[in-house]
Amino acid sequence: MASLYIKDEETAALAAEVARRLGTTKTEAVRTALREKKATFAPEAEGPAADIIAWLHERRRTHPLPDRPGHVANKAFFDEISGEDPD
Repeated sequence: MASLYIKDEETAALAAEVARRLGTTKTEAVRTALREKKATFAPEAEGPAADIIAWLHERRRTHPLPDRPGHVANKAFFDEISGEDPD
């Protein structure tokens, strides 16, 4: 069972007063207040990476990579750029 212990006297008194005026329990008063506050928040993305992924897709669309030069990255290619004799 979850619990929330409010140690601050002013906050506990506010919860009690709101509960009394609503004719409900302190738990229900706190739940209602928190739900109302949560409803004012902007919706969350699917995660912090969601914006980055969307940005990357847009960046790739607007700035495409150039065509590949046609080099084959095999052992002979790396031997050549390393200054070694091909086998």
